[in-house]
Amino acid sequence: MSTALFLSPHLDDVAFSCGGTLARLKARRWKIILATVFTRSVPRPTGFALACQTSKGLSPDVDYMALRRAEDRSFAAWMGVDELVWIDLPEAPHRGYHSPGALFAPPRTDDDIIPTLEDRLSLLMEDVRPDLVFAPQALGSHVDHVQLVRTLPSLNIQVSQILWYRDTPYAVRQPQAKPDYSLPDGLRPLALNVTEEMSRKVSGCVCYRSQIPFQFGGEAEVASTLETFHQQEAADYGQAGHAEVFLARSNFESEWRDRL
Repeated sequence: MSTALFLSPHLDDVAFSCGGTLARLKARRWKIILATVFTRSVPRPTGFALACQTSKGLSPDVDYMALRRAEDRSFAAWMGVDELVWIDLPEAPHRGYHSPGALFAPPRTDDDIIPTLEDRLSLLMEDVRPDLVFAPQALGSHVDHVQLVRTLPSLNIQVSQILWYRDTPYAVRQPQAKPDYSLPDGLRPLALNVTEEMSRKVSGCVCYRSQIPFQFGGEAEVASTLETFHQQEAADYGQAGHAEVFLARSNFESEWRDRL
């Protein structure tokens, strides 16, 4: 059995960005491991951190991250994820990023999360020994996505083992957004057809109910937004149906075609 490790900065990024591919590999009997980095509950949040939950209609006494972990658990059950991992690091609003603008600015010089992240992910890699790793491109430049992507080169993962996914819905809102500079040179787009998996992907995304109004405008818009986006992604690469697009080493498809 081949093993795929999906790395998610937040509790929803993999679902929104490459949930169709996750479902596709699961149907092909891959072992699926979903690991999310920034999942820690922080008691009694204040300021911008508190606003991140109250702006979504949640009262200050709600454990926001516990709620989101429960949503992640529902997604994992729906998609048949074999192992769910929460790396238990604090999100950016708990690391000194005090405004929406700061989340999309370059990382703070006093944000020392990378050494801890390197240690945690190194242990995960040793334990899991995945055949294939899915990681974000950091489109949109959210600092949590950026810090995860910039950790990868230290993990000694072969470039031939990584597919970098297009962070969604950032890719919907900012179609010209560029990947983070830390990605290797010479990568090429790879479009995987997920037409058969779209319904399952949409249902999985809806598991993250606390995020849907903010990210998509409401549950009714999830299907139309994602179906339109993935149809365009397919068309951009000469395909019919729906596609999720990744960056990969130039000869990736020829080496992995029979397993994907």
